[in-house]
Amino acid sequence: MKRKIIGLALAASASIFAATAAAAGTLDDVKTKGFVQCGVNPALAGFGAPDAQNNWTGMDIDFCRAVAAAIFNDPTKVKFTPLTAKDRFTALQSNEIDILSRNSTWTMTRDTSLGLKFAGIMYYDGQGFMVKKSLNVDSALKLSGAAVCTQTGTTTELNLADYFKSNNLEYKVVAFEKNEEVLAAYQDGRCDVFTTDQSGLYASRLTFGTPDEHIVLPEIISKEPLGPVVRQGDDAWFNVVKWTYYALVNAEELGVTSKNVEEMKASTNPEILRLLGVKNADGTAAGFGTGIGLSEEWVVQIVKGVGNYGEIFERNVGESTPLKISRGKNALWNAGGLQYAPPIR
Repeated sequence: MKRKIIGLALAASASIFAATAAAAGTLDDVKTKGFVQCGVNPALAGFGAPDAQNNWTGMDIDFCRAVAAAIFNDPTKVKFTPLTAKDRFTALQSNEIDILSRNSTWTMTRDTSLGLKFAGIMYYDGQGFMVKKSLNVDSALKLSGAAVCTQTGTTTELNLADYFKSNNLEYKVVAFEKNEEVLAAYQDGRCDVFTTDQSGLYASRLTFGTPDEHIVLPEIISKEPLGPVVRQGDDAWFNVVKWTYYALVNAEELGVTSKNVEEMKASTNPEILRLLGVKNADGTAAGFGTGIGLSEEWVVQIVKGVGNYGEIFERNVGESTPLKISRGKNALWNAGGLQYAPPIR
């Protein structure tokens, strides 16, 4: 009986904690202060970085703007907090930010032990290696004895250890807290290899004075599903962030773009009408926006503000950008990729 009472007490405490966290009401707080506070990477081209005038660009930046557009009908109502890999989760846990949108990998530990929830996968990635051409290495399997530069507080360190151990390769890790320190060490020759998500390798190479002197090796050694993160215990906010991501994907699938969104309101396709919050024939609203605390035109606001998923991808990292990344796994599910969203209905 004593064990049962203790168990009930623990369960009650957990319920109280969850109810208290949920009562925090991030969506209401965001509406009150008038902007979304977003934790981002300050130095990853194509995903998150400011220019000389402090104008932020990148896929993760545009996702934050999409959330702001959904709430305020204004994608500029967002403030960015630059965060290191080491500090990013603490900043979210301590309410310093409302969303973490910073090339963070969805793992079981992060999803269950840190009090966090991943709201979707904005970019399917995988860890790779970059070396100087002068090293005359064409495969990661030839890196035994190498010194490898990486960033502390990341899954990259763990994947690196797993890969070298499983392939019986010796190595020396050279780790730093900040990405710019890692890049400086690699360029200064303090290590032979730089490892991170492959998208990050291509982005970093662009910052080098002579990018053609560096090559990205062919091996992909991990799964790195990258996406926005919120705190556990606040389902209303989680729903807004999660369905903002789904709206971006659904809009692309249905052919709704920043250029044609207004025209699409006259579509006869019921899926498009639901997506755009067009009223029913009897004048009643579909209720999908109001159901999550937003206006009925929340998706119209998102697409007008930042475009659909495909537009965000192409603008920041696609074939027409310096990164020249193909859609690959990030193509829609009906085009051979993994991007897939539940329907709005």
